[in-house]
Amino acid sequence: MALQDDILPLGSHRCLLGESPLWHPTEQCLYAVDIPGRQVLRWREGVSEPDAWAQDAEPGCIAARASGGLLVARRDGLWSLDTGSGAQALIAPPPYDAARLRFNDGKVDPAGRLWVGSISDAREPEAALYRFDGTGFSARVPGLTTSNGLAWSPDGLRVHWSDTKAHRIYVADFDAAAGALSAPRVFAEFQPRTPAAAYGGRPDGAAMDAEGCYWAAMFEGGCLLRIAPSGEVLRRVELPVACPTMPAFGGADLRTLFITTAREKRPVEELERQPLAGAVLQLRVDAPGLPATLTRA
Repeated sequence: MALQDDILPLGSHRCLLGESPLWHPTEQCLYAVDIPGRQVLRWREGVSEPDAWAQDAEPGCIAARASGGLLVARRDGLWSLDTGSGAQALIAPPPYDAARLRFNDGKVDPAGRLWVGSISDAREPEAALYRFDGTGFSARVPGLTTSNGLAWSPDGLRVHWSDTKAHRIYVADFDAAAGALSAPRVFAEFQPRTPAAAYGGRPDGAAMDAEGCYWAAMFEGGCLLRIAPSGEVLRRVELPVACPTMPAFGGADLRTLFITTAREKRPVEELERQPLAGAVLQLRVDAPGLPATLTRA
């Protein structure tokens, strides 16, 4: 188990709800979003504060483009962001009613396609996991409440995602050539909150390491779990915050784990005890991660 003394904040910046950390494979720097803060952020080596690009709607996730810049999945659709000029342009409208849902967690598959999940504002099972096909979105996993935790196995033959409110992580077989998933099944399941037992949190964002283990951020559980391909929990890393949101591997050797966290709507007493809430945390791990795939979109 990693000690909290080994876990450091990435500078002094605090997000309201940090999400979608992305180590850019060619720029060698860290990006993330602050969803309610409506910002895309970038941490560069040697710079104390992150660069920030304001967004007109909540950004759920980002992806690095092979052609340069980023894709930003926002409540109001999929946008391009030129990180050099700051220019933004709408690529595709959202596939849902933006008065009820927004985009949430997303990643790029091994073939370069963007997959993005949504979240229901009312936390009803009306969200979905979507595949972007160049001009629009198609729902590949409907009936979710909070689509999260997207990650592919190192060989690209399995895809994982979670439904945070349901306290479940799923896995399915994946055909990279066709961009199709099949045989979905429960990968891991966690106990919902009950008065009789201590709450261990619910699965939020995730990352995959090179050994095929799935790292899940446990929101309100104050920890990361490293889960084997069999579903067995191999390691629990206690964190100095209650609400980690998503890990991502980065650094030159992909052995630094960056973890976004949240402070929005947390009790005052909790924030007084947890001054790092909202920070991007970092710790070193033994098994490296997988480099982010650049999207062709």
